[in-house]
Order: sequence, then structure tokens, then C-alpha cells
Amino acid sequence: MKPLRTRGFLFWGSLTLFLLLLIAVAVVLWAMKAGGNGSLTKQTVSSGRLDVYPDFHTALVSQREVAVWTPDNYQVGDSVDVLYMHDGQQIFDSLTTWNHQEWCVDEVMGSLMANGKIRKTIVVAIANVGKDRYFDYFPRKVFNYLQAADLAEIDTASYNADRYLQFIVNEVKPFVDEKYRPLTSKEHTFIAGSSMGGLISLYALCEYPEVFGGAACLSTHQALILSAEFDKKKDLIERFAQAWRAYVKEKLPQPNTHFIYMDRGTVELDGVYAPYQALMDQQFREAGWDENHYQSLVFKGHKHMEIYWAERLHKPLEFLLGR
Repeated sequence: MKPLRTRGFLFWGSLTLFLLLLIAVAVVLWAMKAGGNGSLTKQTVSSGRLDVYPDFHTALVSQREVAVWTPDNYQVGDSVDVLYMHDGQQIFDSLTTWNHQEWCVDEVMGSLMANGKIRKTIVVAIANVGKDRYFDYFPRKVFNYLQAADLAEIDTASYNADRYLQFIVNEVKPFVDEKYRPLTSKEHTFIAGSSMGGLISLYALCEYPEVFGGAACLSTHQALILSAEFDKKKDLIERFAQAWRAYVKEKLPQPNTHFIYMDRGTVELDGVYAPYQALMDQQFREAGWDENHYQSLVFKGHKHMEIYWAERLHKPLEFLLGR
């Protein structure tokens, strides 16, 4: 019997290792791709209209698709707000996304507008480029708050968030403003994303408070390090998260001059965010932000997936765009 027990142990141990490797691979694929192979040109919407610009000209970042969703009965020049969203290929049509999930942006926004719950708004969907996603969305100036030893093995030059934000502000926004003629002030311009997209959204508001009046940051990846590397970089995660909070504390606009929405789930990766989000919430409270301008919610049972962001999307939309 002893050999059987040994073989059984080896079998189950190997199986467990195999499953853990599968999970790690899946996490890396999500973090690096997050919809990287779903083209906006192939997508359809349930309400409104989707104009896709497949080869949007840029001198700042890798070539990518940009799309503009306009609601039903929209006409160019209407007084509309603008919401810029990252991971644009994940937000409209699950039939084309890498994981067959979506944010249901057209359905949720169409319904909220039809019921008079939010202002008339157009959505600018900016696709990610899979291989560049982490580097485009990582808030680069966080490096200024770290010690040299923490950066010894990091090629900081490959981190591109500042140029990515310049791309949005100096290339995409002028195009949208000219072609669609929306309301252009910060009071009518917002930005939103999830996970790393949540990081870059708050970073955008800190870097360009005169451009963006509010940010929605869902399931924000406040650990900053790729989740597949959590086990071997535990100490580094804490220092990176602390550096991120230090950056936000210094660069955040004056309290209650903008609108910031944050949230998280409680399961799997979203559950890991709990202590980091709690510290960020405390920082906002201590700085004097009130509940009308800063909202942080927890959704029990929600995972790090588009289907859950779609389920609660009405919350940040009503917070930022509510009548």
C-alpha cells in the first residue's frame, strides 16, 4: 500500500502544480491582453451608433483602434458630456472579445439616458494593445516615490503612461471635440477603466485635473505588480502600493473639486485589493473629500471580470453623470 500512497501523492501534487500554473498563465494573459485580440471594427451595439477609427493616427503610442459611441437620437453639436474609457474593445460586444465578456456600455448607458438618470453622453473607447497594456496603464511617476534598489531590475524607460495620457489629451480629445462638438470643459469630461485601467484613470485625473472632471476606477489594481508575480514580490508590492498612495496624496486636486469613484469586489483578485483600497479610502477622508465627491463601494461576491463590472456599471455612471 505504501507505493500506492506515494504514487497518489505524486499524482495529486503534480495535478495541483499543473492547475496553479494554468491559473498563473490565465492571470498573465488577462493582465497583458485584456481584450487585446478583439477588434472594435467587428463589433455591434444594441443601442446608439458606433463609429470606429481603426488606424487612429498617433505619434505618441503604438497604433490602436479608437471608437466613438453616440446615443440614440444624437446629432453632431448636441450638448453632450464625454466619457473616455480604456480597454475599449472589451466594453461593447462580447461576441468579439477574447473572454466573451463585455461591460454592456451601450445597453447600460442607453437605459440610464432613456430613464433620465444620467446626462446625454458619448463614449470614446480606446483599445489597448495587448503587449503594451501594462506599460501604458502603469502610473509612471510612481517611480519617483521609490528607492533606487526597488527599481534595480526594472526598465523604467519602457513604461509609457505619460505618453499614453498625452495621446488621449493631445490627439484623441481634439479629434473628438472637432468632429462631434461635445461640451469640452472638465465639468463635462470624464475617464474610466478597470484594474490597470482604474490606475490610469486616477492617474489621468491627477496629471490633467484641468481636462478631466471625474474618474471611475473599478477594481483598481492598487498592488501595481502583476498578480502572477505576487508570491515572489510580496515586499515589493507593499512598497509600490505605498509609493502609489504617496503620489496620489501629493498630486490629487483640491478636495471636492472633482468626482472620483472607486470600487472592488470581494472574490479572488478583487479580494486581494481590500487592504490597499482601505488605505486609499482613509487617505481621501483625511484629505477632506466628502461622499458627494468621493465614493468607494464594495460588491460582495464580485470577481475581477467584465460581467461584474457590467452589473454595477450604473453606479459610477450615475455618480459621475447623474442629473
